[in-house]
Amino acid sequence: MMSKTTTFAALLVAFAAFVCSAHAAEPAAGAGQAKADAVCAACHGKDGNTPIDPSYPKLAGQHRDFLTRALLDYKSGARKNAIMAGQAQALSRADIEGLADYYSSLPGTLQIALPK
Repeated sequence: MMSKTTTFAALLVAFAAFVCSAHAAEPAAGAGQAKADAVCAACHGKDGNTPIDPSYPKLAGQHRDFLTRALLDYKSGARKNAIMAGQAQALSRADIEGLADYYSSLPGTLQIALPK
């Protein structure tokens, strides 16, 4: 059985790790916003919710891991789209992670359409 002091110390360490990991993502999201404004906003909209073409996806509110995987797949050629392949080729791994952090942090307007 753990003492109260040991339990408190364990909780304190867990909280500190959580706070540090949350702050570690902030610079990536900030860098992601700069890259998004420079590269992605022209097609996907400045807010990630207003693409210039209805066939272009809304990026705001998407899951971070989905966005990362999609960009890596466009970059490698595993996912095919002529426009995105060219865009992804110019992105570094840090760019991709920053973009995923940024867009996943935005409020999205995606909704699930249930059949009637």
